[in-house]
Amino acid sequence: MSIAGKNIIGFEEVAAGTEVLRAYNPVSNDWLPEAFTVATTDEINRAVDKATTAFRTYRNTTPEARAVFLETIAEKIMEAGDALLQRAVAESGLPLARITGERQRTVSQLKLFAAVLREGSWVDAIIDPAIPDRQPLPRADIRKMLIPLGPVLVFAASNFPLAFSTAGGDTASALAAGNPVIIKAHQSHLGTNELVAKAIQQAAIQCGMPDGVFASIIGNGSTIGQQMVKHPGIRAIGFTGSFNAGMSIFDAVTQRAEPIPVYAEMGSINPVLLLPGKLAQGAEQVAQQYAASITLGTGQFCTNPGLLLALEGEATERFAAALQQQLAATTPSAMLNRSICYHYYENREQLARKTGVETLFAGVSLVEQTQGSAALYRVSGKHFTTNQELQQEVFGPASLLVVCSDEEELQQAVQMLHGQLTGTVMGTDEDLRYFSELLDRFTEKAGRIIFNNVPTGVEVCYAMQHGGPFPATTDLRSTSVGASAITRFARPLCWQDCPQQLLPDALKDANPLGIWRRVNGEITREAVK
Repeated sequence: MSIAGKNIIGFEEVAAGTEVLRAYNPVSNDWLPEAFTVATTDEINRAVDKATTAFRTYRNTTPEARAVFLETIAEKIMEAGDALLQRAVAESGLPLARITGERQRTVSQLKLFAAVLREGSWVDAIIDPAIPDRQPLPRADIRKMLIPLGPVLVFAASNFPLAFSTAGGDTASALAAGNPVIIKAHQSHLGTNELVAKAIQQAAIQCGMPDGVFASIIGNGSTIGQQMVKHPGIRAIGFTGSFNAGMSIFDAVTQRAEPIPVYAEMGSINPVLLLPGKLAQGAEQVAQQYAASITLGTGQFCTNPGLLLALEGEATERFAAALQQQLAATTPSAMLNRSICYHYYENREQLARKTGVETLFAGVSLVEQTQGSAALYRVSGKHFTTNQELQQEVFGPASLLVVCSDEEELQQAVQMLHGQLTGTVMGTDEDLRYFSELLDRFTEKAGRIIFNNVPTGVEVCYAMQHGGPFPATTDLRSTSVGASAITRFARPLCWQDCPQQLLPDALKDANPLGIWRRVNGEITREAVK
């Protein structure tokens, strides 16, 4: 597949506009040659109109047909071969091994949702058959399940050019649920986006999906993105990115005549509780573990451990010294784009100037080379608990160590934490028993609690929860990773006294799909008698 720089609207490729964008190579610090045409207002409207029309057909496709569609997308992505990998490397600065692994994650996500569709219980089918002779009043026949919402707008992420982008988890789960998807391509990954978008387009044609089931739109996020957010044909939004951008989308949706769900993942500092017994047992080993996590992917993971909480003591001092030494030994590496790199150094400098903050280590600024160097800062628990600004995310290979004078101060620090994607506990069995009340409070602050490991790395599986209380996300009940992500893009609908022939297969007496359902309060695969 060649790169044409056009918007993809259903089965068409269009480029009527005059404004163009180019992608940037953060390693060579050069603009890549291809020009990508920004979508016009008419093209955006056409994409939404096509998606709306496609929805009337696509929502009625069988789970098996959608499963095959997802699997075919995965096949087409693999068929894109080295050209896709090399383009993603060039546009992101990420190493080939990382991109190769991310491609496999992307394909695995698609296959996971295919499996979810075939198993079928995600629709949460519930049947309460009629009881006509019930006294004092009869009960109607009442049945309920999840149905798709309509066209979903997905904003591709900067830090995962494949797994959280064009065919990433938001797209896969929205398509699985029966919704057409319109992608707003990320400006950093325009070529990668086009190659993946063409793979989805080819899969849609091959599988006989309706024209308009997928579109890819090129443009500036603050203009084109806002225009799409406000379009009345968009029925839900998936977003992964910064707090400011996520809130801009969320605020715009509240101004619509009909507000819609916004599932925005907006970052997290992912606090780590370094309990005293664990540090006494091996401060140096924990420091080595966390130096690797802080600098993984140049710190550009949404689960990067940006906040470390510990109690005063000799073991904490050993940990701080070892972590400082480990970070100083790391080699700076490319950041995803020039904007992210610039804001990384700007934000860490702002952190360093906060009252009470001590710089333990800060690598030289390499903003001109679009490279990130590691940094470690320290502050007392007293200063941390009196300054909410110390919880602002520094997106990159930096972390803040908060040293509390006593257990009460540590509890105060935990109590004032903002909502997070993850919270990590490093502790011995004795630590976990002794600090049980603290850990109970800690669970209120995050969507996933990790024990004696690092937060970086999010498994794609049925039990995963990748979300959390605000400001980590705009909906703490949702996840953007794992099988449960599909439910974001569906709503419950109840059928009362509906004739069998008009019911969806998941609610028919005979259970032709053979799925697990709740009938009269019992989970069963049996037909309704």
